[in-house]
Amino acid sequence: MQFESTLRSAIIKAARAMNRGKADFATFRTSFCNPEFWILTNEGGFRLRDSVTPAEGIQDIFANGNQYGFECATAIIIVLYKGVLDALGEETFNKLFPKLHLYSWQHDSDLALIQKHDPSANAQPGDVLYFKNPEVDPETMEWRGENVIKISDDLYFGHGIGIKSAEGIIASLNKHRAPEATETAYLEDQFLYPDFNALSKYAPADERPSSRKAAIIATIGERRYVLH
Repeated sequence: MQFESTLRSAIIKAARAMNRGKADFATFRTSFCNPEFWILTNEGGFRLRDSVTPAEGIQDIFANGNQYGFECATAIIIVLYKGVLDALGEETFNKLFPKLHLYSWQHDSDLALIQKHDPSANAQPGDVLYFKNPEVDPETMEWRGENVIKISDDLYFGHGIGIKSAEGIIASLNKHRAPEATETAYLEDQFLYPDFNALSKYAPADERPSSRKAAIIATIGERRYVLH
């Protein structure tokens, strides 16, 4: 639980940092990146250069956002990577993710994402959610939905929209509905989050789950007994 709290906080911090940065919203066709750190692929993804460490590549997106443009799914993966980087440290991050390739929802297997469909299970800050725009204008298909990071109870970060309430995200998407559309955008009842338990194996020792059983300490008179 301690590592999960650490990583959730780091993800939220990364989302806020991206919001403050100057990275543009772009479609896959119009994506761009800093050529000193990344190679722009034909499909609009970013492949890390061999001369750059994974930590350096992710950090540059936040330090020099004006040299980057990407869509909202890629933005979410970048935020998750930044959260993991800050929670685990550069050395561990570089070992876990040596060949970064940023493209839509593509991500390294060590960044395993768990999906919940249960509408009764409430998403927590640091989770990834999706606002769907079912009657999007065909001329602006990039606004058919918005992937977001939950910041707090009713506050979400979406790349290209910013940090807004659910009502604010929906209002932004509704501006891009087809002419005479009648169905509003809405928040889907599914969400994603990293596999905190799997990643905790690489956390600092004091944040790893203990494999030792809890001990019961009893005192009888002047004697103390430890029961495992």
